[in-house]
Amino acid sequence: MSKKHSQVTILDSSLRDGAQAESINFSVQDKISIVKLLDKLGVEYIEAGNPSSNPKDAEFFREVQKVKLTTSKLVAFGSTRLKDISCENDINLKNLVESGTDTVSIFGKSWDFQVTEVLKTSLQENLSMIYETCVFLKKHGKTIIFDAEHFFDGYASNPDYAIRTLKSAIEGGAEIITLCDTNGGTMPMEILKATTYITSEFQDLENVQFGIHTHNDGGLAVANSLMGLEGGCTHIQGTLLGFGERTGNANLSTIIPSLELKLGVTCLPKGRLHLLTPICREIAEISNMIFPDFMPYVGTNSFAHKAGMHIDAVKKNPIAYEHINPDKIGNERVFLLSEVSGRAMILDKISRIDPSIKKDDEILNEIMKQMKDLEKDGYSFEGAEGSFDIFARKIIGKYKSFFKLHYYKLMSERPNIDENVSTVVQLKIEVDGKVALTSGEGRGPIHALDTALRNALRQFFPVVNEIRLTDYKVRVIDSFTGTINATSPTAAVVRVLIESTDGSDVWTTVGVSQDIIEASWKALVDSFEYKLSRLK
Repeated sequence: MSKKHSQVTILDSSLRDGAQAESINFSVQDKISIVKLLDKLGVEYIEAGNPSSNPKDAEFFREVQKVKLTTSKLVAFGSTRLKDISCENDINLKNLVESGTDTVSIFGKSWDFQVTEVLKTSLQENLSMIYETCVFLKKHGKTIIFDAEHFFDGYASNPDYAIRTLKSAIEGGAEIITLCDTNGGTMPMEILKATTYITSEFQDLENVQFGIHTHNDGGLAVANSLMGLEGGCTHIQGTLLGFGERTGNANLSTIIPSLELKLGVTCLPKGRLHLLTPICREIAEISNMIFPDFMPYVGTNSFAHKAGMHIDAVKKNPIAYEHINPDKIGNERVFLLSEVSGRAMILDKISRIDPSIKKDDEILNEIMKQMKDLEKDGYSFEGAEGSFDIFARKIIGKYKSFFKLHYYKLMSERPNIDENVSTVVQLKIEVDGKVALTSGEGRGPIHALDTALRNALRQFFPVVNEIRLTDYKVRVIDSFTGTINATSPTAAVVRVLIESTDGSDVWTTVGVSQDIIEASWKALVDSFEYKLSRLK
């Protein structure tokens, strides 16, 4: 990697481009919370929204002025002036000026097709829109990031015109020129070829930085971002979890550690990289999205090992099956429990419960035997270590029951065809001889059970208020083979997996039964008992 690439600036667009993803709907407070987390991580720029797009973003830019950032620069986003009007009369530019941010990001068309067929204006008018907008914002003291929208499509179609749009922005005063693969379909070698040419064409401009902004429609957003870097870009844009419009943006949680650990490129302040995984998880929580287990670097499965031979090798030397040390990015190694895990791995798990247990102890044989029997019945402890912990404690004799169930009763009704099903649960439990009779209502039986159990347990254990269910999965299986029952799925055994968090730790529990309610109840009870068993 050449010297000019030794440092790269990162722009996170989770609150702008990311907010355009399906099912993402940030409140003002959500956006402020994410700004604080990104500042804590240490990204250079936070593109926080368009103050002209909706009242919520306008309110956000007013409220965020109260937040003191220690590392990041807040960026307001907007477009070049509208065609055939002056900058002074453009309300979008007026709002950008009044947004309160020192840095603004504006996008303009670099593809002649977009200019003539979408904007319905002349190529010259588009150049004027870019130039005059930059001059106007520069006059108001703004640092300008110019996003050359559809640049790579424009460069392929009409390279001379695409380059003229960049020159217009530079002549107007833009400091960062971002080359955008807006449609997300450009191939890596095309990205490399174009960026190499552009950065060499403008290499004499010392005060202009070139950046790359890619979308993932071809599954290549991360690769294309790295190609942009190789081609001379020193500014990378994306979203921390990769979510965004259509199939998403370049995933910064993959790009950042790749830069820092693989390429020796600095993009975060020293000592911040280990915050990456926990901050990604917090942002996922705020975004109300299920954290993808298979996400590189920060996913739960990124350093998960299942096969006994793999586990044995990793214990001897992690580099056997791990490309980096998970501690460096705040993740952790996981050994998955299953029938192929091996005796040594099972011993490693239960020794955390009782260090006195040795590899030749009969109790280890009993645990392995019962675990295999349960797996024949449809249980799977792979990825459900919360339930394995409860299961092992019961056999070892370290299990403490926190409550006794007397009964639960469910009543579901559908008032009419246009309304959601409403479920009410009546629940009676006993804790240390004291009885609690509570009820709960929910959008279905599992939600109602969860609500009723919380209502009962919080009287004795206030810590349950910290627990939140983050995922719920149901699998229909054949109780004898462990496979999907295709002939009679309604009569088959079901396996329920529940993922829970207390805001810092994440754990998964499992329940199996022919009754989906009972299977859910088992997983739900294990979830609460797992948390309670860790209280000091």
